[in-house]
Amino acid sequence: MSRLVDVHDFPLEAYELEPGEVVEGAPKTAEAMFTRIGEAQLGVWEITPGTVRDVEKDEAFVVLSGEGTITFADGEVTDLKAGSLVRLNAGESTVWEIRKTLRKVYLI
Repeated sequence: MSRLVDVHDFPLEAYELEPGEVVEGAPKTAEAMFTRIGEAQLGVWEITPGTVRDVEKDEAFVVLSGEGTITFADGEVTDLKAGSLVRLNAGESTVWEIRKTLRKVYLI
């Protein structure tokens, strides 16, 4: 693996969402890990428009492109756009509503 990649063009591997995770639409997801730093993983993830449920891991991420919102079980709503830096906590239940294909760099 190279020391340098363009995160906007970094090749991702598609994977299927579980049927119970999809709330609306037909979103597609893809991701690739870039490297490990100690026990942490650094990678790139993408999702196309639609709405999905998730139970989160400890994660911080920066949105590179796209638009959407995350609604947390406690009712908090977080808007996502390029430049958003977000912290998720393990075990949080979320609903992701993606309006424009979203790509992020994550650390878990």
